[in-house]
Amino acid sequence: MGQSSSSSSTPSPIEGGDLISSFDKFFKDFKLESEMLSQEAITLIQSHLEKGDLQRAVSAINDALRDIDNTPLNIAVIGESGAGKSSFINALLGVGQDDENAAHTGPVEITLERAKYEYKKFPNVMLWDLPDLGTTLLPRHEYLQKMKFGQYDIFIIISAVRLKMNDLDLAIAIRKMKKHFYFVRTKVDLDLNNLRTCKPSTFNRDEILQRIRNDYVTHLENVNMGDTQIFLVSSLELSDYDFQHLETTLLRELPTHKHQKQHIFMQYLSTVAEAAIDQRRDSLRQKVWLDALKAGVLATIPFMSSIIDIDVVKLEETLSFYRSHFGLDDASLEIIAKHLNVSIGKLKTNLKSPHLLSVEKDEEALEKKLLTYVEKSRAEFSGGLIATTMYVQNIFYLKIYFLECVANDAKVLLREENFKDVVGSGQASLLQHVRNDNGKSEATSC
Repeated sequence: MGQSSSSSSTPSPIEGGDLISSFDKFFKDFKLESEMLSQEAITLIQSHLEKGDLQRAVSAINDALRDIDNTPLNIAVIGESGAGKSSFINALLGVGQDDENAAHTGPVEITLERAKYEYKKFPNVMLWDLPDLGTTLLPRHEYLQKMKFGQYDIFIIISAVRLKMNDLDLAIAIRKMKKHFYFVRTKVDLDLNNLRTCKPSTFNRDEILQRIRNDYVTHLENVNMGDTQIFLVSSLELSDYDFQHLETTLLRELPTHKHQKQHIFMQYLSTVAEAAIDQRRDSLRQKVWLDALKAGVLATIPFMSSIIDIDVVKLEETLSFYRSHFGLDDASLEIIAKHLNVSIGKLKTNLKSPHLLSVEKDEEALEKKLLTYVEKSRAEFSGGLIATTMYVQNIFYLKIYFLECVANDAKVLLREENFKDVVGSGQASLLQHVRNDNGKSEATSC
């Protein structure tokens, strides 16, 4: 499937199955989040969360998001030797083939190392020319590591002939990494000129271009990638074919890729954060349980069963302790609000713990509120306290409810949407290019 008409029985330098196998080995050690951020930064955030220092955790997350925002987007251009990668890169860079900063072009690929070029049309974007795997003589798994395959945000797969199995395997593997890619069919001008010379009477430019595109679409649909964008280009005739459409697409979609990096990091962080918060909560929950059992054994007030008999001052102390334990006390929230660029009032809107024991004018209203908490907690944590007094049970369920609310509040504060106003300097410059290019803003929120 997808073999060039010029292929013979001689095996390709990269057999499809071997390439997929190499990627599988690569994925065993591949962690997407570590490609975006240093392990030290991730460990620092995790350490703050484990200590219940939410304000320092939020500060470290802000720094991490800003680092991601300011990190260049990396576009890898990959394809077989002779497919026109270097000429394509020079066309994107807007430089001539003999320019001092141009990528080397010629019939033989002499570059055995990846080469980086600053994509000056877009701020903070780098183009990487990756050598053909077949010319490096490296084992496939070693090639993927040496070329730092996990570092790239976008891949442009270059081909000058019909799609080959290697191209499709490469696309499948890139999709496994949750990265975006485009297919670019180069040298369409040469194909058209050859057919115009060979078959002048039947030559039809539009039909030929459509056949080339349809061939790509068919092969991609066979591997469930029919939605992949395909561009037919000539690196010498930039105003013809799809070259300008490709540049416009990159201009429009690059801010989205920046946002995607932050989203993936926040998804990963959510898992790390929840585990640290849950561990801290479970440790306190065990203490509450043991205290309740101890109080049950020593209870001397078996007839005090009314909620209002509970010492509200002690409940306030307990709630304050939990909030401090998770870094959600009022002083910490003030600092967190500044980190997130929101008012303290807005920050508290989505939190439950600061309002659990809000002052009520009517004593009955407070009693009703506490009863509601007990009922909610009892429904979730029923059993195990049968031998204790009703008084002890109520205390236990209230403490457990408070603890759950505080832990959930800590998770709420670390949700991705709370950080949307923190970053944006890197994206803003990209979005400004979109506005300048189109004469209007066509960017959605990033």
